[in-house]
Amino acid sequence: MSLRKGIAFLLLLAPFLTSAQSKTGASISWSTVEAESMLTNGQILGPTYGPYQVETESSGQRCVKIKGKQYLEFKAPFKANSLITRYSLPDATVGGGTTAVLIISKNGDLVKEISITSKYAHLYGKYPFTNDPKGEAHRNFYDEVRVKDLEIEKGDVIRFQLKKDKNSTADHCIIDLVDIENITPELSKPEQAIALTDTAIIGKTIPKDYSAALKKCISIATETGQPIWIPTGTYQLSEDIIIPDNIIIKGAGIWHSIFVGSESFYTDATKRVRLKGNGSNIHLSDFSIIGKLNYRNDNEPNDGIVGSFGSGSSISNIWIEHTKVGIWVENSSDLIVEGCRFRNTIADGINFCVGITYSTIKNCSARGTGDDCFAIWPAAFMEQNYAPGHNLITNCTGELPFLANGVAVYGAQSNSVQNCFFKDISPGSAILISTTFPTSDSSRNIDNNFTGITKVTNCSITTSGGFDHTWDWRGAIEICLDKKDIDGLWMENIQITNSLSNAINIRANTDDRINSALTKATLKNITIANVGLGEQASHELWISPAARGELTIDTEKKMQVKNEGDRFEVK
Repeated sequence: MSLRKGIAFLLLLAPFLTSAQSKTGASISWSTVEAESMLTNGQILGPTYGPYQVETESSGQRCVKIKGKQYLEFKAPFKANSLITRYSLPDATVGGGTTAVLIISKNGDLVKEISITSKYAHLYGKYPFTNDPKGEAHRNFYDEVRVKDLEIEKGDVIRFQLKKDKNSTADHCIIDLVDIENITPELSKPEQAIALTDTAIIGKTIPKDYSAALKKCISIATETGQPIWIPTGTYQLSEDIIIPDNIIIKGAGIWHSIFVGSESFYTDATKRVRLKGNGSNIHLSDFSIIGKLNYRNDNEPNDGIVGSFGSGSSISNIWIEHTKVGIWVENSSDLIVEGCRFRNTIADGINFCVGITYSTIKNCSARGTGDDCFAIWPAAFMEQNYAPGHNLITNCTGELPFLANGVAVYGAQSNSVQNCFFKDISPGSAILISTTFPTSDSSRNIDNNFTGITKVTNCSITTSGGFDHTWDWRGAIEICLDKKDIDGLWMENIQITNSLSNAINIRANTDDRINSALTKATLKNITIANVGLGEQASHELWISPAARGELTIDTEKKMQVKNEGDRFEVK
């Protein structure tokens, strides 16, 4: 079966899938230990559900604060060789972050001393935010540090403390969680591959910056068809890397092969880590991209993985962090994005934007993003090579963004979200179906609004539906009739637990000149348990006064509905 036919079949099948058929969320290789579940003599904070607080941005809305000789410790659940710690240090009084040294010990013996910083955290004010602590609406409290080459046996006691260091400027550290992982060994170099570090590429002197070397590899690969190999190591990039047709770039693994930005150059938007697709049959896999961005400016181009990937391309097993976005692609057909991790980006984890069709995001995870974890936005601000639609987001996990939503679909034909898990979406909705962002261009007779049937099936949601600085309290699921109609929506087999406000919102623009409506919409087998953790006057389903249209509800248990729309019918 071709990829296109396979996706079409999955989309057709989606309304009939049941929770017994597949687990929700990404298949992950790590186990998370929550800080509040550890043994500690520090201060457990939370739960707190209101906006602009470190507890609200924490997993389960709880975390642990340590200072001085205070500690946290836990017993390793299995043999492992790496740790990821999600932490928060205070900001400096004038901004720019503070620093500390985190001690990791095992069974009482020192293992590592890790320098940590809050330079890449802390934003203030309204979108697009500022780094000035004088601003209100504090957000983006957390960052992460990853450590490999450890030797941890099951049952080992792992302890975290702050080191008393004269160079540290933070007086405390807040820890949210620790991921423990047994990472795989380095992958082997493919046969006939061009290595980034070959002397034929870099000469006899190791360069400080590998931009020219990677461009040279691509030039040779264009002529010979050879794959490009990124060996274990850290390689600075400070120029755009344009990737044409038929290029393969493969690393030794996301923990081993790392492209990193230059801190001294990163204030220049033209000198960031940016791999830019410009062709078809491009395949990127098994490396990390670590940027150095700590502010948001949407007038600057995105860094990370961007551009057009034509037809038949793939992006797999890539870790992207501290860039504006993880992946932002346009004009791609039959693109597969698989097994990627998006962490601590300033904006989206991944956005399928202009002209994306029959493409798939699967088995990816996003945490700490500064906008939607996963988004489908069929915009029309540039020429589209493909009619957008028929895209699939499947078996993905989104958690803990500091702005926006778990997954958002803003239009196009017959897109689908299935088998996904969303947790701790405190600044927005776990699932947003919305007409907020523009998807048309009348001068070119393009209208990419919702058509066909948009499907959301077999998903799990917990502790989501929080306070959005523009929209107030979002529902854990929100259907937002902001600018245009939404025609054709099927939601089935969805579990919603511990909503911070309403479980489901149907919200409409209050401007009577817009008159947008919801039509051909069905909610089937929706299970809701506990609403209103943060906003007490909450409902299982709330319909705003301005809403128009109709909705069919087919659930075993009658849903509690607050319908304030006199032009909206619930069947």
